[in-house]
Amino acid sequence: MKLLFVADPLESFKTYKDTTFSMMREAARRGHQIWACEPADLVWVRGSRVVARDARAITLTGDDTSHERAWFNVVAEGELALADTQAVIMRKDPPFDSEYFYATHLLSQAERDGARVFNSPAALRDHPEKLAILEFPQFIGPTLVTRSADAVRAFHAEHQDIILKPLDGMGGMGIFRVGPDGLNLGSITETLNKDGAQTLMVQKYLPEIVRGDKRVLVIGGEPVPFCLARIPQGSEIRGNLAAGGKGVAQPLSDRDREIASALGPILAARGLLLVGLDVIGDSLTEINVTSPTCFQEITQQTGFDVAHMFINALEKAAQS
Repeated sequence: MKLLFVADPLESFKTYKDTTFSMMREAARRGHQIWACEPADLVWVRGSRVVARDARAITLTGDDTSHERAWFNVVAEGELALADTQAVIMRKDPPFDSEYFYATHLLSQAERDGARVFNSPAALRDHPEKLAILEFPQFIGPTLVTRSADAVRAFHAEHQDIILKPLDGMGGMGIFRVGPDGLNLGSITETLNKDGAQTLMVQKYLPEIVRGDKRVLVIGGEPVPFCLARIPQGSEIRGNLAAGGKGVAQPLSDRDREIASALGPILAARGLLLVGLDVIGDSLTEINVTSPTCFQEITQQTGFDVAHMFINALEKAAQS
């Protein structure tokens, strides 16, 4: 198959941990053609199809540990119509900003041309990663979504120990904890809600975070049997790897599997081939759909080949 990865610049990949790289490596191992472009390369002109200008066909060198030598070779470069591929894999990292949003609309047009896009661009738009959990209240802890400082104060008065976070954050960015003393609650709220102009999320603090913020991967509606518990270090409350958390792979708990098995088929039916569920203790906290990661960490620690499972699912979905 001819596969097009819409991603960040290839030169920026940290191949020792990059999930998109692990997808490419497994696809190349099976003999698929690997093409890559950036969202900025997507172009549509009336009367024509969506194309990726300056798309690059690459082969992998096998040298993915060196910082001095390239991990890929460019074997062809030029304009590629997305509908002339067997699958387009949208792997642009967050943030989900206006340019990401516009890219999903170009990808939707490519679908009308006949392209197969994973994850579905419409599903990417319909599942903002913080807010997607609202559909599944039976699996989440006490949660508030609001612009109102009064509502935040009332939530804190009820739950005493809370987490506040922006809806467009990533990698643990902008997350605050306020304990029973309420210290700095007003200032933090003003910072996040921009004096009532911006919506934020508030959740009851879950002490189970000390055992890790678990990333549970769901591929083609089926849970990967191992998750990555991202454990906060030192005085941090954030387990995100980008915030210095330590990743420890472990088998899914019964509750992890319950959540993943309930949500997996629903999300897969909406065109979400790959989903990353974040679970703290027994509570779902986020549904990640833009560019879920942790393939390599899980594979390296458990031997379970997550990329193999993903490419199996991609082949099946692209040919259906």
